[in-house]
Amino acid sequence: MLDLYDKIEDACQAIRKHWDRAPQVAIVLGTGLGGLVGDIDVEATIEYGDIPHFPKSTATSHRGRLVCGLMSGVPVVAMEGRFHFYEGYPLKQITLPIRVFKSLGAQLLVLSNACGGLNPYFASGDIMVIEDQINLIGDNPLIGINDDRLGPRFPDMCEPYDQQWVDRTIAIARRNNIEAHKGVFVAVAGPNLETRAEYRFLRTIGADVVGMSTVPETIVAIHCGLKVVGLSVITDMCLPDALHSANVEEIIRVANEAEPKLRQIVRGIVAESAAVRIA
Repeated sequence: MLDLYDKIEDACQAIRKHWDRAPQVAIVLGTGLGGLVGDIDVEATIEYGDIPHFPKSTATSHRGRLVCGLMSGVPVVAMEGRFHFYEGYPLKQITLPIRVFKSLGAQLLVLSNACGGLNPYFASGDIMVIEDQINLIGDNPLIGINDDRLGPRFPDMCEPYDQQWVDRTIAIARRNNIEAHKGVFVAVAGPNLETRAEYRFLRTIGADVVGMSTVPETIVAIHCGLKVVGLSVITDMCLPDALHSANVEEIIRVANEAEPKLRQIVRGIVAESAAVRIA
């Protein structure tokens, strides 16, 4: 981890050449959810390839650029496409943007993802506000010598998703007549989807949804002192006794259809961030 500090500085300098504001909120957009950038009054867009040490996004439907501007008058940065462990990148590189956002001045991180539903009371197209997580990726972005300039050696994870913001987010959804669940997100490495036995196991250990992202970013966000809101769009149901073959195109279609609801919720979160004390 000792080389991260200089990499963060390099990336920040490159971004500031295009955009000189300090973001209050950073947003990471998952599969099929990139259209949310339409709610940003864009002041700068930067391809990931033009930011030092950023990986290249290779996942389906991930655009691969940083969008900077204002949402509801609040300065925001949004990743239009994220990176995944299954793409072959180490977790320290995958989560580097989170540290960059913190260094730029962000105080709140909003993470979104498309996921599979494990809770039989959920349905495809529903939105879940993440209230806790399970890391089954098999790795951790904090492994290695700790750099105390970036965060503590043993960050506490008793509340990875800020509970006040969980409650605020549920309230925002209700004000917009959007049904939103609360639940536990489990992250696996991928890229294959799970077997019936694995889905049973994941549900048994307490997971409500399963995906291949979000957890590493949350770990790093807590390490560097960001508050986190996590939003999952359930794109397919993974019930082992009623399991059907997954279709990537169908997953993206469902994510796109749920996107208007997600956009309303994120707009509400950003607007409320201006009215409440984040830190």
